[in-house]
Amino acid sequence: MPRIAAANEEAREAWNGPLFDRFVEHRKAVVGGLGAHGDRALSLQPPRLGDRALDIGCGFGDSTRQIARLVGPDGWAVGVDVAERFVEAAWHEAREEGTENVDFLAADVQAEVPEGPFDYAFSRFGTMFFANPVAALRGVREVLTPGGRLCMVVWRRKLDNEWLHRAELAVEGMLQRPEETDEPTCGPGPFSMADADTTTEILASAGFEQISLRRDDLVFELGPDLESARDLVMALGPAGELIRLAGAGAERIRSRIARAIDSALTELVQPDGSVRAASSTWIIGAVAPMDDRG
Repeated sequence: MPRIAAANEEAREAWNGPLFDRFVEHRKAVVGGLGAHGDRALSLQPPRLGDRALDIGCGFGDSTRQIARLVGPDGWAVGVDVAERFVEAAWHEAREEGTENVDFLAADVQAEVPEGPFDYAFSRFGTMFFANPVAALRGVREVLTPGGRLCMVVWRRKLDNEWLHRAELAVEGMLQRPEETDEPTCGPGPFSMADADTTTEILASAGFEQISLRRDDLVFELGPDLESARDLVMALGPAGELIRLAGAGAERIRSRIARAIDSALTELVQPDGSVRAASSTWIIGAVAPMDDRG
């Protein structure tokens, strides 16, 4: 079992339990949408051939394997995730694909960053959930070689992410977040790094230099039809989290919630029946100081 910072225990329980199950169920839509933003980031700020690279919050490991191809056979990619079930899935898929220059480890980067040093660190939506992002990113910086590069992808503000925000607005009028629940939460949440100034300050406090943020807007396909799109946002994201935490209270009005979400998403239905919406991220770059002594 990995060493976990006390403040991240609940988030680990969520990602290793109900959220893993939901990501598996909706993997095609989620990995497709998230992967497009990751592809853009890796095309703009790729690792170099021969780099030893770290993938933070690797999930199913698809981004780690992609990085492994980019660094080539003389390089190495290490994917870490706080949830052991994601790490097990990542290992299984790497073996099936035959990718050899990878490693996967269960680790909480806020507590420790294993297998350093690294020349390059990447994270596709993996840094927004740390209880203490400054401590976590300081740990990443400390295992980067002097001049080592960090590339992160994080969500921008809710208003620019219709695929999540419309469903949240539809649900929050019917459900209240319970003060107490047995269900684990996922940490600060997907929009904790949406503000450019706040995120820049976090990285600067962690010791990074040459910090840059580039806006990236893409279309996110929620599903091939309205029913699939509704199921996705009822399972994941802010609306899904609220429904899950509300438990029996949400189940009693589930059909009403579904109708409200259908109404919210109807405007996003395309001529072919698929449901697509705006999604917006920051592609963030930063560099570890050349004279980095911690």
